[in-house]
Amino acid sequence: MAKCFSFTATRDWCFRYTFSNAGLRSTTTDLGDGTVMHVWAPKAHIKSKPTLVLIHGIGANAMWQWSDFISPLMSRFNVYVPDLLFFGDSYTTRPERSEQFQAQCVMRVMEAHGVTVMNVVGISYGGFVSYSMAAQFKERVEKLVLCCAGVCLEEKDMDEGMFKVKNVDEAVSILLPQNPEKMRELLKISFYKPAKRVPTCFLNDFINEMCIEYFQERKELIQALHKDRKLSDLPKITQPTLIIWGEHDQIFPLELAHRLKRHLGDNAELAIIKNAGHAINVEKPKELHKHFKSFLIDSLPPTGNQSNGCKTD
Repeated sequence: MAKCFSFTATRDWCFRYTFSNAGLRSTTTDLGDGTVMHVWAPKAHIKSKPTLVLIHGIGANAMWQWSDFISPLMSRFNVYVPDLLFFGDSYTTRPERSEQFQAQCVMRVMEAHGVTVMNVVGISYGGFVSYSMAAQFKERVEKLVLCCAGVCLEEKDMDEGMFKVKNVDEAVSILLPQNPEKMRELLKISFYKPAKRVPTCFLNDFINEMCIEYFQERKELIQALHKDRKLSDLPKITQPTLIIWGEHDQIFPLELAHRLKRHLGDNAELAIIKNAGHAINVEKPKELHKHFKSFLIDSLPPTGNQSNGCKTD
């Protein structure tokens, strides 16, 4: 029996067209240790532009989360958009599940593309990976933007009632929904004004296309974030950092934004987007880009005098 029309697969194809039309190409790099990384990379790396890496969160692949930002950012940056391990076409046979390992894999694939210095933007889970990149590779990350990324959470926060869920297994059941009911819960806690009456067939289609593959591995990624996590173990990064948060975030409550600002001190600035939940990239893309522009672009020298971040022989 022929497969029925898939709205999700069609939208995925549209995102691919958008990325390609903006000047990006789909690339796959074998890192040689059982790890393969997929990255959307510039069709032509322009030496006069700095490099910007956009790192997605838990959910669909990178295209779904960054599509609204590619075209405006491409005019000032060489934009690279990796799929993290177990998303899109990236995977590993290795057992590591930490954000530190994800960060190392992103850095290795960027080096394979000839890029050594970069600015990094990470949203949600991607913010954990971005923070780890900045901590591990201090000389290679120039500026960092963290969007709704609860990197300073502690294991005890869940026991003390900070989150909507009571334990990690409950969090996994919502963040990696396997049925329409859990998908509706995810929409409810992700958006300040969630869509209502989304047809069940659309939800099932999205789950089948985006949430079933690598379920166990993604579950382990979430478990690794939470296990034995303490603020005292979080390194203090030194790069200029912009923290952006939705005022009504129910996945990583706003208190975590203030905690992170206190942790980083004067090295960081905090921007709170009103009338927005966790999915600020979907709910408030124009406001989010305005903050990107102010922090990343307005401070750039005139085009033609910028560091390209590429290795030279």
